[in-house]
Amino acid sequence: MADFLVAALYKFVHLPDYKALQAPLFEFCESNEVKGTLLLAEEGINGTIAGPEAGIRAVLAYLRRDPRMASLTHKESRAGKMPFYRLKVKLKREIVTMGVPNVQAGTMAGTYVKPDQWNALIDDPDVVVVDVRNDYEVSIGSFASAVNPHTASFTEFPQWVQTQTENGVLNKKSRVAMFCTGGIRCEKSTAYLRSQGFEEVYHLEGGILKYLETVPPEQSRWEGECFVFDERVSVVHGLEEGHYELCRACRQPLGAADKVSEHFVEGVSCPHCHGTHTPEQVQRFRERQKQVELARQRRQRHIGVRMEKNHAAADAAAAAGSGAQGAAE
Repeated sequence: MADFLVAALYKFVHLPDYKALQAPLFEFCESNEVKGTLLLAEEGINGTIAGPEAGIRAVLAYLRRDPRMASLTHKESRAGKMPFYRLKVKLKREIVTMGVPNVQAGTMAGTYVKPDQWNALIDDPDVVVVDVRNDYEVSIGSFASAVNPHTASFTEFPQWVQTQTENGVLNKKSRVAMFCTGGIRCEKSTAYLRSQGFEEVYHLEGGILKYLETVPPEQSRWEGECFVFDERVSVVHGLEEGHYELCRACRQPLGAADKVSEHFVEGVSCPHCHGTHTPEQVQRFRERQKQVELARQRRQRHIGVRMEKNHAAADAAAAAGSGAQGAAE
């Protein structure tokens, strides 16, 4: 039986006092042995956390005690080992960064489609299915019929929409179905499309994670694995841990073929990043990997077990020093 409960959560809600929420939330998570990353912004909360089941349940209850977050929903999965090294509670300008002001995700998002109704929608040849995740995420799995925008970051998505609307796969009469890992990017992407005049815009409720959790493999339209932003790297149907690892130099997911490449050196390089780092960076990666291997031999964690008690205070100071930008992720 898995040892840790993992909870992915988000909610778009007006939090004008989000800076004041940071330190108490950090302390409560730490006291319940919960790790992971939570982002706070005026537009809401977003993050993934892991810990003992009682600790995760306590943190979720703590958040929902705030009337503004009483309806907060989350998605659960299990992990055999702690998928995060530390706890971070960060202040941000946006809880998912698109870079377009005044996108009203809380009120303008597209029509939700439940996982058990998703297949019927995307099987319709008149529906344009768009994967709104980044290219490295799409590379290890997606729905077979989906369009890949080939974006390196979510901030590139609005420009892709503009280009495709003018001369591409989108027009404002299109029926557009969008999906992402947990649903949060679709809240903004569908709201953005509606602000641009698109009328029929849908998105997968709960994201890929909810689909993989609830839709039986024999009925699934999903191909490959789903990238997740923790040490599991990827998950498959039933939200079981997948088969990918992470390149510690460039953070790209690595499959079996990548790891037999002549350009793969554990902790130092992979086929995606070989030749792109400076000699100084490569030397630093080698030294770090040496420490990782020594810790492994000693059966110790390379990164300290203790959570960063002063991280919330440091982020608050960074936010105060940089105005509305908040602490950089």
